[in-house]
Amino acid sequence: MPDTQRPLTIGIDARAATEVPAGRGRVVRELLRALSAREDPHTYRCYARARWHEPLDHRFHWELIGTPDPIWHARTAAAASRECDVFLSSNSYLTVPLLRVPAVAIVYDLITFDPAMSPNRRSALIERLTLGVAVRRARGLVCISQATADALLARFPAARGKVTVAPLGVSPALPLRAASSSAPAASAARSSAPAAEELAGLPPDGFVLAVGTLEPRKNLPRLVAAYAALPSALQEAHPLVVVGARGWDTGQTLAALRSLGDRCTMLGHVSDVALAQLYRRCAVFCYPSLGEGFGLPVLEAMAAGAAVLTAANSSLPEVGGDAVEYADAGEVASIAAGLERLLGSPARRAELGALALERATMFSWARFAEHTLAALELAAG
Repeated sequence: MPDTQRPLTIGIDARAATEVPAGRGRVVRELLRALSAREDPHTYRCYARARWHEPLDHRFHWELIGTPDPIWHARTAAAASRECDVFLSSNSYLTVPLLRVPAVAIVYDLITFDPAMSPNRRSALIERLTLGVAVRRARGLVCISQATADALLARFPAARGKVTVAPLGVSPALPLRAASSSAPAASAARSSAPAAEELAGLPPDGFVLAVGTLEPRKNLPRLVAAYAALPSALQEAHPLVVVGARGWDTGQTLAALRSLGDRCTMLGHVSDVALAQLYRRCAVFCYPSLGEGFGLPVLEAMAAGAAVLTAANSSLPEVGGDAVEYADAGEVASIAAGLERLLGSPARRAELGALALERATMFSWARFAEHTLAALELAAG
């Protein structure tokens, strides 16, 4: 650590650690874990409505403000302006213009500006009203992919010179490798028992897996149509398993999934241990999203050695590289052809799994934390 590094008090909007199971919640949890693993001189004040009971070190202090939005942002901005040198806005842009200390905001995507993605109406309205102001007022903007950075700069040229690209990582808490034979039996039993309950009734290994919040841009109706177009023998050997909490505008998605009858199992949200088992046990992980800021499930599946079929749009090629196969997310026939090709070729699935394992090592939460912390230190001046 350089002797010239000035100790800072860094404020973090940490609400998502306890309030959001996936997506931004995972990003905040993994960022806090990775910062705790670093040896830096800074103090972290985590502003939230509920404490996340993870054993972080002595530098982390929780400041609980139990009020709803938007009052939470006003009270947090006032407290952080008194107590912090710089603030990380991780889950909303609303806090940024209210602060009297430098701010850095994480920008996940610009899907809210694309009506074709059918974004959540309330969230889209808030982001449209606040992102432009945050771009002007923030000293730093952390984008989780180059695709997000490019979209941000195209819409808000004022972001130029403020952007840091910080790709996401694979959670150490997600046990993507099977437990080693040397692990204590009691420990293995504790980790596998809850997963066994969650996955009761799951089809045998070799299913097609889809993971993500049930919302329009995840494109599940087209995935269902593609799956239904497969030869009946492939469907019988490889049922469809879908993981994800219900989001918004789910009518068409749920109707499509239910149309498959017993060929489709919907699990809802599952624990990390269960999710890791699903990644390991699937024949193909299929993620034909219409657009992503990063595409974290693709990286997680790759880190488990799964054969991945995903869309060739937005940030997804940044994640998959040459270690996955691609389909046109807007064409049912393209998705179906990719599924049939992979399900019909165990050799190609094994080849992709090996490539995916190697490529996944390029991504880590430690590097995400390093880039984010550098942006905060620069913003603090």
